[in-house]
Amino acid sequence: MVNSPVTLTDSLSPQTSMQDVLAAFPGARRALFRKYHLGGCSSCGFQPTETLGQLCERNGPLPVAEVIAHIQASHEQDRQIEITPRELADRRARGETLRLLDIRTREEWDAIHLDGAEFVNQELVQSLMGTAPRDALLVFYDHDGSASLDAAAYFAGHGFTHAKYLRGGIDAWAQEVDAKVPRYRVE
Repeated sequence: MVNSPVTLTDSLSPQTSMQDVLAAFPGARRALFRKYHLGGCSSCGFQPTETLGQLCERNGPLPVAEVIAHIQASHEQDRQIEITPRELADRRARGETLRLLDIRTREEWDAIHLDGAEFVNQELVQSLMGTAPRDALLVFYDHDGSASLDAAAYFAGHGFTHAKYLRGGIDAWAQEVDAKVPRYRVE
């Protein structure tokens, strides 16, 4: 059975595939792992074609309505650490102090990156954790926004009150703000 992709205005159901859950709610894997220990490792993982109902049934069983409510509530929390490409462009144009942090691969960084961005490596993470003010505006970006959401949530969880992720990543930036930034596909 193939489900049509879920949109944020649709409600989740037991028949929704995990692929569609993750497409509509990018932080769902983190939310499921945090509360139910699902999806973080091979012993608790799930397949993209598995439905939410199947996942709940084989792991408890868990009450599907509760799991859906948790995914939706976690998504609303994730939206608090989101910054849109237009909002970021406006803040940069106003000269607001912020750190733009690129968490993509070295190859992606070398091919193209946003002006003023810093390439995130282990040394930079250690420096940020050790010396960056906890109220600094940190904006993480990746290709499509999925990994940068986790990076921003990690820093927010460590007390950074203005850790954000660029919704849609550099791809959305290229579409919505600066068409001169080349778009690419990650394979």
